[in-house]
Amino acid sequence: MLKTRIITALVLLAVLLPVLYSNNYTAFAVVATAFFGAAIWECFRLFNPKSGQAAIVAAFWTLAFAWAFFGPNQPNPMFWYAISVTLWVLAFTPTLKTGLPPLNTTSNTLFSVVYAVSVVGCFAAIVALFAYSPLYLLSVLALVWIADVFAYFSGKAFGKRKLAPSISPGKSWEGAIGGAIAVLVISTLVIVFGGEAVANTFPVRVQASLGWPATYLILVLVAAASVVGDLFESQLKRRAGMKDSSNLLPGHGGVLDRIDALVPVLPLAALIGNWL
Repeated sequence: MLKTRIITALVLLAVLLPVLYSNNYTAFAVVATAFFGAAIWECFRLFNPKSGQAAIVAAFWTLAFAWAFFGPNQPNPMFWYAISVTLWVLAFTPTLKTGLPPLNTTSNTLFSVVYAVSVVGCFAAIVALFAYSPLYLLSVLALVWIADVFAYFSGKAFGKRKLAPSISPGKSWEGAIGGAIAVLVISTLVIVFGGEAVANTFPVRVQASLGWPATYLILVLVAAASVVGDLFESQLKRRAGMKDSSNLLPGHGGVLDRIDALVPVLPLAALIGNWL
């Protein structure tokens, strides 16, 4: 399993890094649309595990996404950022305590559409941040990866108090706090010692515009949002009886398994970035 996981990760890096730094917008559009389509397909499978219509629904959403965000009349992405952040605050985060609606209900169908809208917001942010600067986009992704990696090791070393035992028994408060601390420490080092090479990254721009207290508050919020996104998808998988969102990425599960923490974070970071 580890060998498969490493090979898949290397293949993904071999595809994604050249696309990010090739300045080839067509290649980026193709890759972004493909990943969006896979994420939407997995989304509707998680909400409707016994339905055979997920591929048809995903095809419709993918064509609409490609036309809207890579077509001649692109929408204002601020709407998608704002609606996504609002949905995470008012709709998705509360379910970690109250639970999801039952499968095969009207409420569940509505919730699937609402979650799909948040996925659109995530990819709208990817498109906009890439257009602004690949480095800026990578800096936001890196914050989530840092939070996730250090949460894992902190949880293994110190985890005692379960964060959400009914959703993801392996996650602990100590792990989440360790991940957030790592984000703060590494971001501080980048801001203080990074120099011109990292001048156009998310933490550096936030600190330059808003100062240290606001920067730390925003970074903690980003780390917390990444945990919420991870837990929400875990909740979807547990309800659907699935270990992974799909098997599209051998050793890693599905696309949603890799971007679950990014779905709430990227629109939030893009919204904040527009204010700077």
